[in-house]
Amino acid sequence: MQCGDGHNQVHPPMRYSLIIPVFNRPAEVQELLASIAAQSYRDFEVVIVEDGSTLTAEEVTRQFASCLSLQYHRKANSGPGPSRNYGCERARGEYFIFLDSDCLLPPRYLETVHQALITSAFDAFGGPDAAHPSFTPLQKGINYAMTSFLTTGGIRGGKNRLGAFQPRSFNMGMSRRAYARTGGFSAMRFGEDIELSLRMMKCGLRVGLIADAFVYHKRRTNLWRFFKQVHNCGVARINLYKRHPEALQPVHWLPALFTLGCVGLLPALVLTPHLGLPPAMGVLAYLAIIMGDAARQYRSLTVGLLGAVAACVQLIGYGSGFLRAVWKRLVLGQGEFFAFQRTFYA
Repeated sequence: MQCGDGHNQVHPPMRYSLIIPVFNRPAEVQELLASIAAQSYRDFEVVIVEDGSTLTAEEVTRQFASCLSLQYHRKANSGPGPSRNYGCERARGEYFIFLDSDCLLPPRYLETVHQALITSAFDAFGGPDAAHPSFTPLQKGINYAMTSFLTTGGIRGGKNRLGAFQPRSFNMGMSRRAYARTGGFSAMRFGEDIELSLRMMKCGLRVGLIADAFVYHKRRTNLWRFFKQVHNCGVARINLYKRHPEALQPVHWLPALFTLGCVGLLPALVLTPHLGLPPAMGVLAYLAIIMGDAARQYRSLTVGLLGAVAACVQLIGYGSGFLRAVWKRLVLGQGEFFAFQRTFYA
């Protein structure tokens, strides 16, 4: 394995390049590389891009040099989008596959992708995320909140979903031709994957879902970090709308309406309980349905309860970020921004 730039080395071409931006996560990289080393399909390389880390994964990558074709690069911090582009410029594959460092791959992940591309000829693609049985109850609860049709409409890769599928960068791929055509990711630190998906579609590239090519997404987080992450996603939706008006659909307003409703419930219950009680009961019924569905899916009452709590955090976090951006960008006319600047690897 060659550390540093490695850009001018001569290597044979590969079918796939797995590109992974990393920020201070060597333990996660070790777990991810172990899952990559177990892949049934072998025509690939791994490109690690260390994005200004102070706690690097350089030693971890050396441990896999004998069983994986690896490139390891270190660069100044710029966020995940430009770091993925950095990796693409140095990759050898015909296809680039982008993964987050907090993911694990099932053994047949690449085999599934390869077979799907043979039959579909996608220019770009993505897959869903799932919770591994070893994940903590909170990780499973957060995974439920982020993937369930009841909470997100299934837009992150569910077979049943509202709206067109747009690949997300925790599990996303594109051909070398698609990268050359679009120039890759923008400098947006949130929503950059959706922005790229929209540009690819506008270019006439074929973008699709490979529903069986899922990853296990650990979502290394607590509820506060989860709130900050989804708050930034809400902000990003309006930033995306300013660049691509078609990015804003009615489904994206639902968390904002839920947030406004919850804010209005408290004074209504105090001042006019006869008016506030029915909608409060409706919210509780909705959360009870979520709790029951999550408990059924994971066969755990604990995960069911945490799924309902995470759903509240997800809806209010996204809704508050969305409303904040509506006020700043659409009402006050301010420029593009993101809220919690240190969470773009959260």
